[in-house]
Amino acid sequence: MSTSMADRRESRLPTRTTEPPRRFARLRRHRRWLLALAVAALLAQMAVAMVTAAARQTPTIDEPVYVGTAVVYTREHSLRYNPEHPPLGKLIIGAGLVFAHPHLDAHATDDQTALGRRLLYESGNDPWRVMFWARLPVIVLTLLFGLVVLTFARELVGAVGGLVALALYTLSPDVIANGSLATLDLPAAGFVLTSAWLVWRARRGRPLPHLALAGVALGAALATKMSTLPAVPVLLLLAVLSLWGTRRASGPGPHAQRRLVALSVAVAVGMVVLALAVVWASYLVVDPRLRWATPADVPAVHGLRGLALHWLPVPRPYRDGMRVQFGFENATWGGFLFGRVYRGSLWYYLPAALLVKTPLGTLVLWLAGAAAMVRVPRLRAAAPYVLLPPAVLLSVAMTGSRDLGVRYALFVPVFLAVAAAGVLTLRARRARPAAAALVVFVAVSSLRAFPYYLPYSNEAFGGPSMTRLRLHDSNVDWGQDLGRLADRLAARYPHERVWLVYKGSGVPSAYGIEAADPRKAPPGEVHGLLVVSDSSVAKADGRLAALLDGSTAVDDVGHSITIFRRP
Repeated sequence: MSTSMADRRESRLPTRTTEPPRRFARLRRHRRWLLALAVAALLAQMAVAMVTAAARQTPTIDEPVYVGTAVVYTREHSLRYNPEHPPLGKLIIGAGLVFAHPHLDAHATDDQTALGRRLLYESGNDPWRVMFWARLPVIVLTLLFGLVVLTFARELVGAVGGLVALALYTLSPDVIANGSLATLDLPAAGFVLTSAWLVWRARRGRPLPHLALAGVALGAALATKMSTLPAVPVLLLLAVLSLWGTRRASGPGPHAQRRLVALSVAVAVGMVVLALAVVWASYLVVDPRLRWATPADVPAVHGLRGLALHWLPVPRPYRDGMRVQFGFENATWGGFLFGRVYRGSLWYYLPAALLVKTPLGTLVLWLAGAAAMVRVPRLRAAAPYVLLPPAVLLSVAMTGSRDLGVRYALFVPVFLAVAAAGVLTLRARRARPAAAALVVFVAVSSLRAFPYYLPYSNEAFGGPSMTRLRLHDSNVDWGQDLGRLADRLAARYPHERVWLVYKGSGVPSAYGIEAADPRKAPPGEVHGLLVVSDSSVAKADGRLAALLDGSTAVDDVGHSITIFRRP
């Protein structure tokens, strides 16, 4: 009797020891599926938002230059246009134009602005089709960088943290707006993020392959925009930090330390060589013979800058492009911030613009996540990799002379999306529910802005319709709504006389808008509809200001163009 009872007890043991692991395994599988569905949903909504914006927006001010240059790169293998930016970003744009098959009647006397206009409006192409295909590669790249954000945050905090970071990235109006354009700002920021992530991965094991890939990603950033140059010393320093972190077990002796120092120097040099190789390759892909004649209007650079440019081991067109950029920085530009029109630049412009154009929930999560990165012991080692690159790049950008938009600081929302995931490591009981509520708040704010992401501002500043009162240029009005204006005029104001002050690269007549410039006519003749880009409204003076004083606002197009009626 006792034997049978013992047998019965033994027969029950497997049930008690194996069933819970099976149940936990099922839960883990279900959790993985739920996380995968959440990731897919976030990326899908971002893709829909960007594709919609790409399909409905007319060319912004910079895009025709990049698109025209990309066509010349791929067909004529000439570097003569747009030297102020390296080729890689425009080659990415050109990858989409291969499918558009645009015709180009280029003239030898065209400058880069005339080249873009000729491609879109004077060569028999459909500008909508050309621009959509030019924007598509940047959209794809933006989605891929979202996976980098997800993976980086997941490695630091876990799967849920990765999901929070991805949500902030994919719901960011600034990322969506710039990721849907054939421009260079978002790709440059994404390549810097990728390099920082790979440098961090080197700390966790197999450092040399990861650091080599980080050098390639850094080179891709440098080959896209020269404004990423300040990231080079930061990432090299972090690479050495990662290497030292993986080699601590090599021994405390002086010989081991000397070997580690030598290896650190070799790794830093190797990353620089790989980055330079990518830069050189981007030029050689366009023109293997590297034919280049310095344009007559490239400014001379003297002093330490000139000496550094002379010895910098990059192609000569890259050095000349840096001279052009220095010329831009030496110029005096006009700005507009919180209703104030000014000449020159304000050091606090970019932080102020980010405050206006970032969802309120995102701002809270950024600050809390950054604090967690510094305070929580398990995240402290990763803090320099996540916080130092955007801090240095933002500090340098704040010294610039061009107060033209948050696009000059896109690395902030890209990197701080990763930092925000650190909120989940805080021990406060309500940290996770609060983070979830803030993400929902961000989602509501972002989705309410659809499809007008470029002029987005958060609720504290009145939303997208009020951004024009605080900011100008690419923050609000970059020429993107000429097509919407044509539709509005045809639907609501047919056969009315139109006077137009348009700030952008589009050609109004190509979209069916027949209008005259009111600034070139006697004021007594300007009657009917006065249509003005909001950046021009913000900075109106002289004759335009007088015309606006006698007009009444009657309509708004895309939160970037205002229609006035002038009696």
